[in-house]
Amino acid sequence: MKELHLILLLLLSISTFAQTVNDLNNRNKSKKESVYANQIDSVMAKSYERGLFNGNVLIAKNNKIIYQKSFGFTDETKQTLLNKRSIFNIGSIAKEFNAVSIMILVERGLLDLDDPISKFNLGLPKWAEKVTIRHLINYASGIPRIENGLIVPKNDEEAWKILRSNDSLLFEPGTSYRYDNGNVFLQRRIIEKVTGMSFEEFVSKNIIKPLKMTNSVFDPKSGYKNRTSCYDMDNVRCPEMQFISGWLWVDIDDLYKWIEALNSNRLISKESFQTLLNNPYAKDEGGSLGRYFEKEELQRHNGVSYKFESIFLNDLKNNITIILVSNNINRVWDLGHIIHNLMLGKEYKIPKKSVYQAIRKEAVNDVNKAIETYYLLKKNSKNEYSFENPGELNKLGYELLRLGKSHESITIFKLATNEFPKDANLFDSLGEAYFTNKQYDLALENYKKAIGLGGTNGNAEKMVEKIEKEIEK
Repeated sequence: MKELHLILLLLLSISTFAQTVNDLNNRNKSKKESVYANQIDSVMAKSYERGLFNGNVLIAKNNKIIYQKSFGFTDETKQTLLNKRSIFNIGSIAKEFNAVSIMILVERGLLDLDDPISKFNLGLPKWAEKVTIRHLINYASGIPRIENGLIVPKNDEEAWKILRSNDSLLFEPGTSYRYDNGNVFLQRRIIEKVTGMSFEEFVSKNIIKPLKMTNSVFDPKSGYKNRTSCYDMDNVRCPEMQFISGWLWVDIDDLYKWIEALNSNRLISKESFQTLLNNPYAKDEGGSLGRYFEKEELQRHNGVSYKFESIFLNDLKNNITIILVSNNINRVWDLGHIIHNLMLGKEYKIPKKSVYQAIRKEAVNDVNKAIETYYLLKKNSKNEYSFENPGELNKLGYELLRLGKSHESITIFKLATNEFPKDANLFDSLGEAYFTNKQYDLALENYKKAIGLGGTNGNAEKMVEKIEKEIEK
């Protein structure tokens, strides 16, 4: 009997010890999550204060949300604060829903990725016999572009007209990569052809309802409940989007449900998920689910539509999910990576105020005054502004170029090359501005400088060849 008491006492002691260790681990885990949350909040609050973020953020670790917050307003009137129920246009991230729908149909035996799209009798030209569904989901189809410069289809009928009236491909399917919404449009139409229901109905039945994405809606009109509107730095509302149908707007919780469902294979198998993550035709470009960095097991996808901008980083190795959605295009890309570095224990810096934002308005009206302001800020507030980032001036130069202000654009790019004399990309940009202004000799000079500094992935070389041919004429 005594031995039995000793055994029971020993078992009780082991159980108590195990429980104590477990409690200690949970406390340490909770403490670590709290530290993360405090650090993330400091980054986000400072970024909002500096005018670098207006939107919602959600961070999860080990399938648990450890930080979630809203910063800023639903539209340009700045009367209504954002909250977790606010729905956003997530741009290209919404293209994931048609790609996953394709894989659902593949797993059900209703489709094969190597089916030519001519099989679905869509009334397309003969090139449809060469293009497969696999090409479409990887943007390797070579189909005619439905968007070309300022020409953008306002609805599905216009998109059909463009595709059906173009008899030639941009390139042989599978030999190159072209990111174009025509690939997305045809995926959605194939889903409709196979299922006999609209794309929106199929996604609602097979994805939205099963995942309880209760605050997601396709193509909501202005005034729809919880809908945000995008606006620019001058507090001017963006135009309402007129485009092909089938764009799902979501709140940040629903977007997290979607990411978590793909991670846990609730919608498609792990094999199908990997098929969508890995683009066999253009590994470095990414595919339907954004860019996948195989070594790091990191999926990154961002979307832009007018001034809406979103990004998520899905770190499968460390079980971290980072989501930022914004309706006032700003620094979501930088912030996503800053938060990721923070959580991995890597060095990170809170973003500084934007030089671009500080002088852009002046640059449009009086570029010389903008340059005066630039140097004044650099003299008096160097530590507050992002003077070490060449992208700030580069972005401003391109904004001026898009506005048709080529002289002002050249002035800003010249400032940028003086400030960053070893940056090949800036000389490439200056070359483009001179080329646009038909100053071919100066364009050639700057493209050659870009090549001398290491080049710009072949663009400067191509432009030198193009300009030399132009000069020969």
